[in-house]
Amino acid sequence: MKKRTTLLLMLTVLTVFLAGCGDFNQPIYETTEGFWSKYIVWPIVALIITFKDLLGTYGLGIIAVTIIIRLILLPLMIKQAQSSKRMQEIQPMLAELKEKYKSKDAVTQQKYREEMQRLMTEQKINPAAGCLPVLIQMPIIIGLYHAISRMNATPEIAIGKFLWFELATPSITLAILAGLMQFVVLRTGPAMDNPQMKMMMYIMPFMIIGFGSFLPGALALYWVIGNIISIIQNIFIYKPFKKKEVEPVKVGGKRK
Repeated sequence: MKKRTTLLLMLTVLTVFLAGCGDFNQPIYETTEGFWSKYIVWPIVALIITFKDLLGTYGLGIIAVTIIIRLILLPLMIKQAQSSKRMQEIQPMLAELKEKYKSKDAVTQQKYREEMQRLMTEQKINPAAGCLPVLIQMPIIIGLYHAISRMNATPEIAIGKFLWFELATPSITLAILAGLMQFVVLRTGPAMDNPQMKMMMYIMPFMIIGFGSFLPGALALYWVIGNIISIIQNIFIYKPFKKKEVEPVKVGGKRK
């Protein structure tokens, strides 16, 4: 039920933001009216322009803004990662509860939910912590996409190139690089030990490559830099390259 509510909330938020920004291919200026344009898109555009003036190119400006956004979100991302790690650690206990209350009658399933909630509380795990960063990032990512698209449509702005990549048009090379980086992010994160998430580890990179193949190269650049930061974060939190010790699993008060 909670998963369904969370998904509905995410879709609602996404729909609201997308519905409010149908002018994504229109020029953007400081005087542009509308809540979305004035308070979401233009501040991102202004920040990119500011760093472009400081660093010399829009590519470097986008990289700087990406790093700033990720640093602002870092506490939430760390909390999300820690929550995912703790969820992975208690999987044996959750499996034990599921086996104990495997009967499908309403009373047993209610007891199962209560016990599961009690376990989450005891372990200080908040399932919603994994959704919060996604909800917060959604308007930022959409806002960045619209900022880049509307900068592209503004005659006074020419995004140009970063190194040899065209930022205003799709870049297959950047899209593939973003997809590979996404695979490394998932490979060094909780998906590496979670069979249920392993499918996502192989699907998500292809989705990123697919989207990056027709979206502006500047957005793929954002994904590449964001994923590099995520990889560094995963290395410190999950320690994927550290040899793991196999510990006996406690089941029913005994160790197997």
